Amino acid sequence: MPHALSDLVVHTVTKPADHPAERLDADILVVGAGIAGLSAAIQARRLGRDVVLVDALPVLGGQCVNSMIGLFCGIYGNAPDYRQLTYGIFGELFEAMEKTNDIYYRRTHTQTVVYDEVALGRWFENIVQELGIRVVLGASVSGVGIEGGVIERVDFATRFGPVSVTARGVVDTTGDAALAWEAGLPCQVPDRTVWGSQQIRLEGLDESGNPEPAELVARVDEKAGEYGLVRRDGLAFFFPGRNTAVMNMTHVEAPLTAVEATDAQLRGRAQADRVVKFLRQEFPKAFKNAKVQAYGFPGRRQARWLAASHQLTLDEVRQETKFDDAIARTAWPVELHDRVEGYVWETFGPDHVHYVPLRSMLSPQAHNLVAAGRCVDGDAAALSSVRVMGPCSAMGLAAAHALDLTLGEDVHQVDLGALRDRVRENVED
Repeated sequence: MPHALSDLVVHTVTKPADHPAERLDADILVVGAGIAGLSAAIQARRLGRDVVLVDALPVLGGQCVNSMIGLFCGIYGNAPDYRQLTYGIFGELFEAMEKTNDIYYRRTHTQTVVYDEVALGRWFENIVQELGIRVVLGASVSGVGIEGGVIERVDFATRFGPVSVTARGVVDTTGDAALAWEAGLPCQVPDRTVWGSQQIRLEGLDESGNPEPAELVARVDEKAGEYGLVRRDGLAFFFPGRNTAVMNMTHVEAPLTAVEATDAQLRGRAQADRVVKFLRQEFPKAFKNAKVQAYGFPGRRQARWLAASHQLTLDEVRQETKFDDAIARTAWPVELHDRVEGYVWETFGPDHVHYVPLRSMLSPQAHNLVAAGRCVDGDAAALSSVRVMGPCSAMGLAAAHALDLTLGEDVHQVDLGALRDRVRENVED
């Protein structure tokens, strides 16, 4: 029924000349709320630390939720055993999503996990709220106060005004080392583009007509010029029983300047539209009625990362070097997207495992900063084999433990024995 007219009063206001920043203080600040940052924040909170989690997007989940990657990679080893290499949050996450039929396991050379990103995003949001992690979204790093190698303050710009966070420990999981860059710390960039991807989720499909992967790649290679396709291969991740699929069939630049990044995003969506036209016409049994359900946020693979105390090398990956400060492991291939038409794909044998050392997450010029996820240091090929979600999550967990063990001190001096005990299940069988 209608209510009586409200007595709501409207006020005219203007911004004060000395409008103050919102100020937060925490034990640990995590900047970047993708799989690495969420793992770090959740673990730090469970260790009893007061945590602030910040992300430039207006939603949690980073690329794993919002770029529609479509599957968890690098958690399991290679065929035929498919042994689990990363634990942390995945046990409880997979259990919850299995109950709602929002994941399924896909076995090829390794085992990957296809998931529903909407369900994944809500799981993360719920656990962050349950744990009482303070979150600031839509906030980009605008400045860093660093003195004597200690990051004392990180400033953020938001549409609601400035926010300033002080913390004793800081984790950079921004993906492009945005925090380290603003702090003036040395970073690495590739000498040519490592291509990102514009993922799309299609609906209205007939999954019984799903082409074999080799057939799809061959047809793309044959017809790319006719349809104006940039990348000459691609992958379709169908979700059984839903007649939907995530399509990974584009290559998009990953600039580090604002206008160029926006332009790349728009060109990426145009690429995706041409992919849909190709699929409808070339594989009508599966895609005749295909409709774009959603475009993911731009997917970025390797754009800028920390120059750390140790750079992981391709030789160390191939040789399975076991570091005394190893904190994560994976068997994922070298997957280097450094050519517009395709990518390097170097797989490993059934027992292969390679490792990420803590030293590749630490800047020699910062005492209370740990980088995790795509921000860690490796040569281009090595980084391409450890930037997937399994090891990224393990790195986030290790960052939380390393800072918990050294809070207020130099993280480079962490007790490696104590750290190893805490991350043992992610580096040892």
